[in-house]
Amino acid sequence: MDKFIYKKSAGITALSASITDFTYKKHSHQEYAMGVTLRGIQEYNLDGSSQLSYQNGVMLFNPEQAHDGRAHDEAGLDYIMLYIEPQLFLEVIEKKEIVRFSTPIVYDNQLKQRILSLSNAILSEKDEALCSELLLSLTEILIQTNLSTDYKKDNTIIKKAKDMLHSNLGNVLKLDDISKELNLSKFQFIRLFKAHTGISPYQYFLNCKIERAKQLIDKNGDIYSAVFECGFVDLTHLNKHFKSVYGTTAFGYSHI
Repeated sequence: MDKFIYKKSAGITALSASITDFTYKKHSHQEYAMGVTLRGIQEYNLDGSSQLSYQNGVMLFNPEQAHDGRAHDEAGLDYIMLYIEPQLFLEVIEKKEIVRFSTPIVYDNQLKQRILSLSNAILSEKDEALCSELLLSLTEILIQTNLSTDYKKDNTIIKKAKDMLHSNLGNVLKLDDISKELNLSKFQFIRLFKAHTGISPYQYFLNCKIERAKQLIDKNGDIYSAVFECGFVDLTHLNKHFKSVYGTTAFGYSHI
């Protein structure tokens, strides 16, 4: 039985998941994400290469890093994840520029324990002050071992394209308008965007709409305003796409 439990505290979202048949569609998150495989093997494609996280594997995802996800075999999979907004993460580690995880999967017992401590505190609804302290403790280990400032920033065209996509979430994606603005053919734009982000412009745009809907539900709990503001046809339409990225429907998420 596939199961997804989300809880939030101190600006961090924790997920406890058990999956057997469920497969995440290719997507990315605005947040940093880190988690631990508790049982089974997690299989996913990341930046064009296949990854396997075995039991006790610590999985590290950078913001906007495209990936999918599934259980490697019929035995299924249990895991936990933490999602941390870049602004909060950088504040904690006292950095101004975005930093990157240098390795996608590590086997580090101390790091694993600190991720588990923080996720357990959030999932069992402990005080926010404790969760903030546990986040600081976790980042101290990350700074020592797994963070790098060496990464490829978006070039000017990709940054402009992303800004245009983000500013248009309530509408239908018009590739012709964007590519014309960037002085590219439609197909040049699709090819360039995918080469830089690992995801097509349409997938990225849809993903942004889903993430925006989640932010609106987090903020005010009004699922129907999320449907309207993010340009979904109706709640069924939002639920279907939301589930492909978060494992649960938007309706189910709004009732957590």
